[in-house]
Amino acid sequence: MLTVKRIWIPLAASALALAAFSLQAEEMRFGAKLTGAAQLPEPPKSTAEGEIKLVVGPDAGKISYTLSVTNLSNITGADLHLGLETANGPVVVKLFPLHGAAPKKGPFTGVLAEGTITAADLTGPMRGGSLADLIDELREGETYVNVHTDDGVAPQNTGPGDYHLGEIRGQIK
Repeated sequence: MLTVKRIWIPLAASALALAAFSLQAEEMRFGAKLTGAAQLPEPPKSTAEGEIKLVVGPDAGKISYTLSVTNLSNITGADLHLGLETANGPVVVKLFPLHGAAPKKGPFTGVLAEGTITAADLTGPMRGGSLADLIDELREGETYVNVHTDDGVAPQNTGPGDYHLGEIRGQIK
């Protein structure tokens, strides 16, 4: 009986270690549907929609993302913010435009932005922090994305394609 215990205890410990390693090595996926109805403080009259997909790599050293939109015009920016569904919060990652890209004038449907987020991309209250801090916020459901539009004609916020504070928004889950 002693021999069986000597075999089973190391085998059980090895199995637990492998299970823990495989859990750490899995990707984490997050996403959100973006609509005008989710925008605060007052939902705009917009039929535009969007979707963001985020994938945290197995080593948690980067987050890959794809942001797609439908039926949106005059896109001036897209940002990842800290905040609950019921509140606006600070920008922590700029998603669009990046690296000299220009705002999108006129109607646009398709992939607006895609890339990789690292700790170097963190801004606002997360600047200088670790990517693990952002991943924790994603897990807690305390992040959202919104897409800003502006037709360049005063006054602002007059209709689709002209919502400076954001035309569509979605809480990341």
